[in-house]
Amino acid sequence: MKIRFVKKQFLLVCCFLTVFTVFSQQTTVNVHVITDFNNALELYNNKAYAAAQKIFDKINVQAEKNASIKADAAYYGAMCAVILNQTNADQKVLDFVEENPTSNKKNKAFFNVANYYFANKKASYALKWYEKVNTDLLSKEDQKELNFKMGYSLLVTDNLTLAKNKFQPLINDAKYGNDSRYYFGFIAYKLEDYGLAESTLKEIADNKSYKAEISYYLLDISFKSAKFERCIIVGTELLKTSKRKEVSEISKIVGESYFNLKKYAEAIPYLKAYTGQNGKWTNSDYYQLGYVFYKQNEYQNAITYFNKIIDEKNAISQNAYYHLAECYLNIDKKTEALNAFKTASEMTFNTEIQEDAALNYAKLSYEAGNPFQNVSDVLQDYLKKYPNSSAYKMINELVVSSFIHQQNYQGALDYLKKKNTTENITLTNEVSLYRGIQLFNDNKFTEALSYFVKSKGSKDAEIEQKSMYWEAETLFRLENYEDAVAKFLVAKRFLSTNKEEFSLMNYNIGYSYFKLKNYTKAIDAFTQFLAENQADPSINNDALVRLGDSYFATRNYEDAINSYQTVVRNSATDADYAEYQIGMSYGFRDENSDKIKALTKVVNDYKTSSLKDDALFQLANTYIKIKDNAKAHQAYERLLENHPKSSFLSKALVRQGLLYYSDNQNKKALEKFKLTVQKFPNTPDAIQAVNNAKNIYLDEDNLDEYVAWVKKLDFINVSNDDLDNSSFVIAERKYFEAKNYEGIILTLHKYLEKFPKGTHSLKANYYLADILFKDKQFDKAIANYKIVINAGASEYSEDALAKLSQIYLEKQNFKEALPLLEKLEQEAYAAENVQFAQSNLMKGYYETKAYKEAISYAKKVLSMNKDKNSLIEDAKTIIARSSIKTNDFLTAQEYYTAIEKNAIGELKAETLYYNSFFKNQQQKFEASNKVIQELIADYSAYKYWGVKSYVIMGKNYYSLKDAYQATFILENVIKNFPQYKDIVNEAQIELTKIKENEAKTNNSIIQKN
Repeated sequence: MKIRFVKKQFLLVCCFLTVFTVFSQQTTVNVHVITDFNNALELYNNKAYAAAQKIFDKINVQAEKNASIKADAAYYGAMCAVILNQTNADQKVLDFVEENPTSNKKNKAFFNVANYYFANKKASYALKWYEKVNTDLLSKEDQKELNFKMGYSLLVTDNLTLAKNKFQPLINDAKYGNDSRYYFGFIAYKLEDYGLAESTLKEIADNKSYKAEISYYLLDISFKSAKFERCIIVGTELLKTSKRKEVSEISKIVGESYFNLKKYAEAIPYLKAYTGQNGKWTNSDYYQLGYVFYKQNEYQNAITYFNKIIDEKNAISQNAYYHLAECYLNIDKKTEALNAFKTASEMTFNTEIQEDAALNYAKLSYEAGNPFQNVSDVLQDYLKKYPNSSAYKMINELVVSSFIHQQNYQGALDYLKKKNTTENITLTNEVSLYRGIQLFNDNKFTEALSYFVKSKGSKDAEIEQKSMYWEAETLFRLENYEDAVAKFLVAKRFLSTNKEEFSLMNYNIGYSYFKLKNYTKAIDAFTQFLAENQADPSINNDALVRLGDSYFATRNYEDAINSYQTVVRNSATDADYAEYQIGMSYGFRDENSDKIKALTKVVNDYKTSSLKDDALFQLANTYIKIKDNAKAHQAYERLLENHPKSSFLSKALVRQGLLYYSDNQNKKALEKFKLTVQKFPNTPDAIQAVNNAKNIYLDEDNLDEYVAWVKKLDFINVSNDDLDNSSFVIAERKYFEAKNYEGIILTLHKYLEKFPKGTHSLKANYYLADILFKDKQFDKAIANYKIVINAGASEYSEDALAKLSQIYLEKQNFKEALPLLEKLEQEAYAAENVQFAQSNLMKGYYETKAYKEAISYAKKVLSMNKDKNSLIEDAKTIIARSSIKTNDFLTAQEYYTAIEKNAIGELKAETLYYNSFFKNQQQKFEASNKVIQELIADYSAYKYWGVKSYVIMGKNYYSLKDAYQATFILENVIKNFPQYKDIVNEAQIELTKIKENEAKTNNSIIQKN
């Protein structure tokens, strides 16, 4: 309640009264000076102080030095300066005293100046002058006046003890008694001397001037003396007659009295009626209302007040946070309870509450997850801090379980290593399996392998058998097919392929045999896999393609055709490849008519097929075989015209030239041969074209023209041909034997040193690059791959583009990789190379922040690979991430929603983060928090996304009017995760906003600059 001091105006005795001084007897004084002085006095008495001062100052200059009129003029001039509030007024008074030390007006001057400042409510100025007054020279009435005014000035300037001593002698005075008694009692109240205050104020409780204030003080004194019943009786009566501005303070006392008597229901309306100091409550005010609702089991209402208590640490806030946690538990909000228990457990004001809060924090961390600490660390910290707790055994048992529950398998393994017990060894084998699978899902196959080997030592048959399977699966992913198939076959003895986890076992066995070129066993495995008919359709179609390829490789063309036709009927992604292979199979059966039909379908029915140029090349060759040269030419021309970057161009030109040559159209043949040499110099096809042209020139007896032409070709050296060929035969034989990489590399280097532009230099560069790549000498392979690529399209250029781009991708050198991938996309005829190019272009563009291009290629990947699950997910992820970067949130939400269904590991954590982000944007705050809780509970191993999501949770809680949760979360992000600077900065900005806003209604929040 705001204290109202009762102030009365007191006449300034002898201060600025009319002065009737007559100087008629002073014959020595200049008559004009006397006249001026009297005129000035008249002006002074009429309050014309400025005009009077001018005359007094003039007299002070003109009058004789020791004349009394000079002293009087100086005195009144100083008084005018004080009244006019001039800056030098104090100095003028002091100058008067110094110049007239024996003046009878000196004491009067001090007293008058002090009274003037007192009357103008300048207490500190008044005190300074009152202290100069010699009280012995004052009358008794003036002494009383001085004491009263000094007392009041001391009270106003908060010198309560000194003020009390001034008022005490005046308590029974007729004139100053009531006022002094009131102020004396009020000071005792302020000094918390409630007995003296009560006895003093009661004596004037019926005084109309002070009745309202005294009633409040007496009520508050009763409250502070713990007379709560009396406070309720008196307070409720006072409220009936109180002014509106007094209702708040009185209601507060009544409400707190009920609170202290544990009459919580009765306290509620009075506590709510309190409006705070200047419209602001304190944390204690919020606590009391929160607690009364808590005791009434009105938990949601209690939370509304408890969660306003922020930015303060004391016994009240520790109690508040503990009860806040209980309220959250009672409405099944475990994550919110977790945070409140944590805060209570970090305060030491009540150690019993601290320990119980710490226990609840540990248990809830295990049950609901913990965003700020590893659950296992929380549990272990509790055990260290409270080793004698009755809950010690229970918490100890939860430690390993917490690691596993949070998917922190490495943490579990590290913990188990600390104690080498039989139980821990058994658990280590099991957890090693889980850790291996986790690394496998993150595509860290080499790291995963050792964990599967370790887990195979488990005495639990199921763990051992699963470990066998995952070891084989890992070797398969590492392309170690020989070891993989051996491990799969062992695992297959124990495991059922009917289980979803192992449903791809026969597929992987078949694929391994296929890669090892053991096609007969591949056929058996793929056949078994397809008979099970339980895999994803895309996998089944791929198995059918590989089964067809295996039959094709073993020359079982009939069964190959049947497999391929199933793929075509299913309209699978590889249907164009299957159709092409059907044609080739018919060709090997000499069923050229059916071959032509199949290849024609590839050309005409598959608009985006990368095999169109292959099909046209084979069609032309087939037409030649059936002696339909016209259609052969049509096919070659269509290939040359529509596929200018095809690797078949050089061969097509040579074969078309030969076809013209066989038809005795030598001129056209020469044109084709020379075009081959021009476009594809220094390639095997160019060499063949030169030899074929030579035959034409010889037939036409035109050897000179041939020689003239050949001399212009820097890759033809007629005299060295035999040596060139012999040297290369040796190198090529070693290359195909592939027994000793070092020896092959040496032989190819020797050949290229002797014949840098030799007949076989292109092939030799390709062979050398290929061997260096296989020997993992990637940096050395780069130069040779570049030579192959720069030579133009050839049968080696596609593989060279793929391998060289792969080398640069491994180095994260996107500047070099991207142009190669673009070229590969345009020139590749192998579907897997087109796929490789497009998928890495989308990733490369994303990594180089070319987000529009990344999205474009991701959409290409989606359109071309509808059955390739892993690529589909990669493409959707790129689109989602790029859309976030370009602020296209609608597209980002669409794709993140699609990804979330099948995502695992860190990607799942990322999708959940954005799910919560989009829900926050849509103001679905509770739904957003539920998603974040799922992220924290199930994917805590991916800390970045968990921490980032908690900034959103802080925003959500504040939007839900839960300031405590919001500030708790944001403060803990700032405190615990300095390694994530971007997140900490975002959290700090949000926290500052919240505290600035809450400070508007909470006095306990101190704003920091």
